[in-house]
Amino acid sequence: MKELLLTGNQAVAHAVRNSGVEVVSAYPITPSTPVVEEIAKMVERGEMNAKLILVESEHSAMSACIGASLGGVRAFTATSSHGLAYMHEMLHYAVNARTPVVMAVANRAIGPGWNIWADLSDSMSQRDVGWIQLYCESNQEIYDSIAMAYRVAEHEDVILPVMVCYDGFVLSHTSMPVKPDDLREFTGEYEPLWKVDFENPETHGNILPPDYFMELRYEICRSHAAALKIMERVEREFYETFSRRTPLIFESYRLDDADVAIVTAGAISSEAKIAVDSLREKGVRAGLLRIRCFRPLPSHRIVQALRDVERVYVFDRSVSVGSEGQIFQELRSAFYGFQSSPEICGYVVGLGGRDVTSEIFENAVTGRINSEWVMEVVV
Repeated sequence: MKELLLTGNQAVAHAVRNSGVEVVSAYPITPSTPVVEEIAKMVERGEMNAKLILVESEHSAMSACIGASLGGVRAFTATSSHGLAYMHEMLHYAVNARTPVVMAVANRAIGPGWNIWADLSDSMSQRDVGWIQLYCESNQEIYDSIAMAYRVAEHEDVILPVMVCYDGFVLSHTSMPVKPDDLREFTGEYEPLWKVDFENPETHGNILPPDYFMELRYEICRSHAAALKIMERVEREFYETFSRRTPLIFESYRLDDADVAIVTAGAISSEAKIAVDSLREKGVRAGLLRIRCFRPLPSHRIVQALRDVERVYVFDRSVSVGSEGQIFQELRSAFYGFQSSPEICGYVVGLGGRDVTSEIFENAVTGRINSEWVMEVVV
């Protein structure tokens, strides 16, 4: 397949078409709007055989996707920031109704003050709802992740919705070479375990008493745990199909013999890799662990990957106000109880689109923090 020069949003649209999606429902919001604009062009030109449903709000967009998924078809939507927040109620519904919807989230800060630039506050604020969350570093990874997300979401041991998250403007509006392979054979036909049957009607979304509700959430937790094993299989099968290695859980970069490790997620990871290479040239044995799957968090795998380093520097592009960066919280918890755990340092960077350069990572590792660019959050 010939490479195309695509923005992150265009990569999403091409992947949605090539994954055999049948229903797309959306409401526009910057910087995810071009995803649906591109899909609308494909549908109009007859390049995509799908029903495009344009609704009056993001709440309605997710409602339509849930209905489509319960009807037995593959569904998709895209949003950002305040749109994701407006969906919040229906995000819970999508999980508890066990609908394998895939949603692209072009990450953007949440105001006020009004800010359209990138950070991960929008999706991180939804981390406890129950959606699987994947974070991307490049446009090719965005493309690959859409197809892999459907394979994971629709697996009989998972049946959960997935967010494919990528930095707004940094990736959503930046063009990169993307190899748009035909994904239909990889994703296959969507074969739901159950769907709405008008010949045999049942009631849904009704009262669920305490005797059952806790079991419902317990089964969702079990499916998150199962998803990690499914991801390993999907990652392997994707490589066997396309000869392209796209990690789903996390990526290790020069970590094998590292004394210090940087931990990141999303597009800032590219700058972190430059910092790792620079530190290596200066005699510091640095490495990078890039989080791809934040929910479910691969805690045991992360501990194993970082067990031999002396110090870990976690960089969050979001902050849990009153506490610390979310990834920092999670890693510190993962290492709790280990006698030989590394020292873990947490920093918050890049909020509201503030630039994150390789020098910021390098300076943090070498002890030359600039408070204008890095927040050290201590509560």
